[in-house]
Amino acid sequence: MKIAMNERMKVKIITLDMSNAMDWIVRACFPNTKKVIDRFHAQKLVTEALQDMRVNERWKAIDEENEMIQRYRKTGIRYKPFTYLNGDTKKQLLARGRYLLFKPNSKWTESQKERAEILFSAFPDLKKGYELSMMFRSAYEYSKTAEEAKKKLNNWYTKVEEKKFKSFITATHSIKNHEGWILNYFPERETNASAESFNAKLKGFRSLVRGVADKKFFLFRIAKIYG
Repeated sequence: MKIAMNERMKVKIITLDMSNAMDWIVRACFPNTKKVIDRFHAQKLVTEALQDMRVNERWKAIDEENEMIQRYRKTGIRYKPFTYLNGDTKKQLLARGRYLLFKPNSKWTESQKERAEILFSAFPDLKKGYELSMMFRSAYEYSKTAEEAKKKLNNWYTKVEEKKFKSFITATHSIKNHEGWILNYFPERETNASAESFNAKLKGFRSLVRGVADKKFFLFRIAKIYG
């Protein structure tokens, strides 16, 4: 607000997340802008829905293993969990399968391909959730106009309704509530990915130095390292 209004009126596009606070800031400070929900935040929401399914399955696997340990303990026999062909137990498979779910299958390593085949065979719902996640991603990858993206999103909504996965349904509601701003991404494809990347570096550096006691010195170090 310290910047003159005539200067703020020159801002044409602002990329933001789905926060109500960010919406309020833009409305109050930059009334002449087009708001664009950043691709990173929209895809992250859908990916988190998939990871929520994985985490729920992992908790079930942990409960199952704990129950079997208690049963075997009563008989005096040591419990040895079942392992898949790649050497993972069910609990390990779900834990180690986290990173491959973020990526399209074309970017999987050989070990991730093997693990994905086992994971999707043992947990078919995770495979369906992964396909929904990649379908949403493709709306960004292959749409050149807002109209094309809108059609792909409508198809995605239909698929989510068919699968009835709770976490994806919740994500769908958020996407629908912000659909207009999400579609503003096309065709200019504006993104604040570089700012998000720099923000991640700052958080990593702050963690590395165990927090910030002296703000001025911290900013001096940031300027020297990243300036």
